[in-house]
Amino acid sequence: MRPIIWTAPALAALALSACAPTVGANLVAASGGAPAPVAGYDWHLNEDAEEASLSYGMAETDDVPLDLSCRPGSGALQILQTVAEGHPKTIALESGGDTETYPAKAEPSAMHDGLDLTAVARTTDPVFLRFRKLGWLATYGPDYRTPLAAQQGTGKQIDRFFALCG
Repeated sequence: MRPIIWTAPALAALALSACAPTVGANLVAASGGAPAPVAGYDWHLNEDAEEASLSYGMAETDDVPLDLSCRPGSGALQILQTVAEGHPKTIALESGGDTETYPAKAEPSAMHDGLDLTAVARTTDPVFLRFRKLGWLATYGPDYRTPLAAQQGTGKQIDRFFALCG
């Protein structure tokens, strides 16, 4: 498998997210137990011929707790999460009860204290299939759970990302 190469802007934006707060960890929508979207935070799609990325955070800021990227048509995802020193070298994701833990490579963050974790996944992993259906994904670790819920209407961007990735 060919490795996915990160674009410099995506790395810079994600490296800056090390100090990002855990947002909406205890917010739950009244219907269905899904986490409520957090004002100002959403999933943002960026695409070009060589790479597509779906980043969760605040638009036009470096506050990006999680980024997914792929080469179009590859079926492979690169996951990037910035975490504090001492965090396990895994990226743990959950959506609607489906969970997956990905072994991660850790490197010192270029922009913040902490580490940039990177891992490889498949677009067809159950956690991503559920994410596409529900519109939210959560990251979790030993002492936190951070839901990343899409704002209303963002589902089309999520679907477009996964369609591009193939």
